[in-house]
Amino acid sequence: MHGTRSSHLHFWLLLVLWVLPAATLSARTALRDPDTYFFNTGFGDFQQELATAREEGKDGIMLFFEQADCPFCHRMRETVLNRPRVQDYFRRHFRLFTVDIDGDILIRDFQGREISEKDFAFRRYRVRATPVILFFDLQGKPVVRYTGATSGVDEFLWLGEYVAQKLYRKMPFTRYKRARRHAARPR
Repeated sequence: MHGTRSSHLHFWLLLVLWVLPAATLSARTALRDPDTYFFNTGFGDFQQELATAREEGKDGIMLFFEQADCPFCHRMRETVLNRPRVQDYFRRHFRLFTVDIDGDILIRDFQGREISEKDFAFRRYRVRATPVILFFDLQGKPVVRYTGATSGVDEFLWLGEYVAQKLYRKMPFTRYKRARRHAARPR
């Protein structure tokens, strides 16, 4: 009797040791690093990025203004920007870049002028709090600005749809979001 109990315990221990790493690996692979899979790598030349976006048939450029100690930026990266569904949708429709609002790195703006990241953020677009998500059309004109973290994956995807479908020409994002929430409710 004692040997059978020991065999069962050994079986369950082996099963747990076999299943737990597989479950952990599966959970890890469901999330992807935003710096690798969401944001595009660029050289800080937004005029050139506009040309690339046009060549690739994108709907525009999205800039994610952030700063190092921003808890809301961190939350967006850890709960929204690391999701494959978000990454796939946004990469299909936009060129995507970060801008450090405290950064001293020189970039080229949409008109080809050299400026530091922090001056680009503050002087050109009045970004003081982060995150700010700013979408530009293919001429480099800002078309949609969203300040703060979205409530989650769905709201961020709706924001992307809103811009990609150029619905900002017809209605404010709050109205679009309300309609999407209503449509998503179970009946």
